[in-house]
Amino acid sequence: MATIHDIVLIHVDNKPGFYARIEDLTADVKPGWWQVRLMVFTFPLQMFTWILDEFQLEGASFTMGGTPIRMERVVSPVEQERIKREQDENEERERCGQNSGNPKVISLSDRRKK
Repeated sequence: MATIHDIVLIHVDNKPGFYARIEDLTADVKPGWWQVRLMVFTFPLQMFTWILDEFQLEGASFTMGGTPIRMERVVSPVEQERIKREQDENEERERCGQNSGNPKVISLSDRRKK
């Protein structure tokens, strides 16, 4: 889910429209809905406040005046590389753990009886 200070790409009519930064997220009076304050990167800068639900913040499509709109969180290439590296490391750890088989449980009380 997009959150405060995230850069988002707003798709308008299923085409990239403009970039914006989420300045503030405030809970709306309706449960599960948020007032999203956006700083739109235009010249001059513009401020919008949209009321969106959690699914729309996660990238689900919605309409404004009949026009399809979708918000997509922008991830920097540096961040994408770090995420991919972490996923590769986690997969490697899981693979190593699976190859070693189930660890044998040794009862300390049984060892003392001998």
